[in-house]
Amino acid sequence: MTLAPGQLDTLFQALGDPTRRAVLERLAEGPASVTDLARPFDMALPSLLAHIRKLEASGLVETEKEGRTRTVRLQPGAFTPVRTWLDEQRAIWEDRLDRLDDYVTRLMEERENDGSRSGN
Repeated sequence: MTLAPGQLDTLFQALGDPTRRAVLERLAEGPASVTDLARPFDMALPSLLAHIRKLEASGLVETEKEGRTRTVRLQPGAFTPVRTWLDEQRAIWEDRLDRLDDYVTRLMEERENDGSRSGN
C-alpha cells in the first residue's frame, strides 16, 4: 500500500489522543451531531471542534453541515492504512521472534547434548 508522505504519521497523531479515540468509538455506532459528541466531555464546544477538525484532516471522519447541525461520520476505509502497517509490523516481529525461538531451542539442545556427553 502506498501512502502519501506523512499520512501514516497524521493518522497515528489523530489516534494518539484519548478524546479523539472516544469520538471515533462513538462514531462506530453511527453518525452523530457535534452537539451529541460533545455531551460526554467536560470541554468547551470549540475545543471538541478542534479534535473533530484533526480527525477530519487525517481522513478518519467526514463532516456535513445541514442548517445549524454539523453531522460527523466515520470515513469508510480510513483505518486501512493503519491496519496494513500494523499487520506488516506484526509479521516482521513474528518472524523475528520465531527465529529467536529457533535459536534458543538450538542452544538448549546443544547444552543438553554437551551435558550428556560430559556425563558419560
